[in-house]
Amino acid sequence: MNVLRFTFRATLALSWVLIGLLTLILVSPFVGQRARLEIKRRWSGVLLTLCGVEVSHSGLPISQGPALWVINHVSWLDIFAINHVRAAVFIAKSEIRRWPLLGWLVAGADTIFIERASRHAVQKVGRAMQDTFERGQVVGLFPEGTTSQGYDLLPFYANLFEPARRAGVPIQPVALLFFHHGVRSDFAAFVGEENLMQNLWRVLGGKGVLIEVEFLPPVWTPETTPAPTRAELGRQAHQMLRQVVQKR
Repeated sequence: MNVLRFTFRATLALSWVLIGLLTLILVSPFVGQRARLEIKRRWSGVLLTLCGVEVSHSGLPISQGPALWVINHVSWLDIFAINHVRAAVFIAKSEIRRWPLLGWLVAGADTIFIERASRHAVQKVGRAMQDTFERGQVVGLFPEGTTSQGYDLLPFYANLFEPARRAGVPIQPVALLFFHHGVRSDFAAFVGEENLMQNLWRVLGGKGVLIEVEFLPPVWTPETTPAPTRAELGRQAHQMLRQVVQKR
């Protein structure tokens, strides 16, 4: 049954990814920003459904204007789970650009790639974030820098809190909680030495995966004075998220 389920879902998901690529090429250049964001939001929801993944959300997401969403990182599914609520521009490691098909799709969806080996990577990403905020969009940041099993948080890299702080943009923590058949689980986590194909085999061949997206109160808004330092903002966001993700 796992083989049949994987084959069925993989075929549908691959077809949907190809449709997404065609949409980026043939439709996105000719429509406005609002339409592009709505296409991204709806497309992400359909992809998750085709992969057999359910998503629910709680809390009050910032629904209008620019914001920085600070998110714990568990899986390649994270981006689509967030986009399903409100389409965002994500900061991702440059290696993702080389993933077959998904990498092309992520690159075409305005993703900001960070070259971690570059001395000027943070400055370049900061400028790209500023441009995104000026367009009134949300930036999604995974400050752990890598994925985890989802039960705890790795240390945060707080450098990229600074562009939001300077721009006067609210900073909101967002917790991703993964469940498998109703129980907190690392079933869908993409960690360790596992490659993308191995993870796809497990996720698409399985069932009962649910991602709960919990939007926490902002750690900072422009009305808050004096403005905390980026290190203080990082500590506050880390504490708030850790309290949520450690719950079993």
